[in-house]
Amino acid sequence: MGIGISIVLLVIGLILVLDAVSLPSAVTDVVATHTVGWICVVVGILGLVIAVATMRRGRDTTIVEERRYDA
Repeated sequence: MGIGISIVLLVIGLILVLDAVSLPSAVTDVVATHTVGWICVVVGILGLVIAVATMRRGRDTTIVEERRYDA
């Protein structure tokens, strides 16, 4: 999961948790929007932390090139 998907999940989760958009009653009767919102927020934060950690780990890698010449 990349940074972009994590941010999208985080935004969708916050929209659902804060009731920023009024959803039709057909949706709210079937789905617990606050629960789904909190799940999206938690998954988004975890994905963001993991994406940043893996990017940082990739930068710490040193590439060593060895050249041998036959004389």
